[in-house]
Amino acid sequence: MTELKWRRLNGQKIELPLKEAVEKTIKEQHELGHKLKVCIGTDSQVRSEVVEYATVIVFLREKKGGFMFIHNFSAKRKMSLRERMISEVAKSVEVAYALCDLFDEYDVALEVHADINTDPHFKSNTALKEAMGYILGMGFEFKAKPDAFASSSCADKVV
Repeated sequence: MTELKWRRLNGQKIELPLKEAVEKTIKEQHELGHKLKVCIGTDSQVRSEVVEYATVIVFLREKKGGFMFIHNFSAKRKMSLRERMISEVAKSVEVAYALCDLFDEYDVALEVHADINTDPHFKSNTALKEAMGYILGMGFEFKAKPDAFASSSCADKVV
């Protein structure tokens, strides 16, 4: 995975390579006695002919709140809603795959969240089966709306 620019919600840049920054964060949180769960999600918005994306890594501390790492990027490309939903999932899976050995090593639960509605009355539902198959096929725990807060709430706020 090419090294991407990540930041914290307050705008502070994460200078270390992502894998090192995540490992350092896990160690710090474990030293503080926190049990962690990580949720990874991506959201996007179309602005004229550009698709703006935000991928987040949400670190949840059991009963102690959470924080996140954020990566914003864009693509100048026209695509269908279904294609955009799958591209969001692909980005989340790419990040999860790059970090999953760390989460296994430190016994950190991982979920991949898809900003896709489980209600068939919503347009995003057209990509639900593909997204679920992709995420589960990669061996990750899958969450969709309304349980996919990493993508539908966290990433949505920073895209």
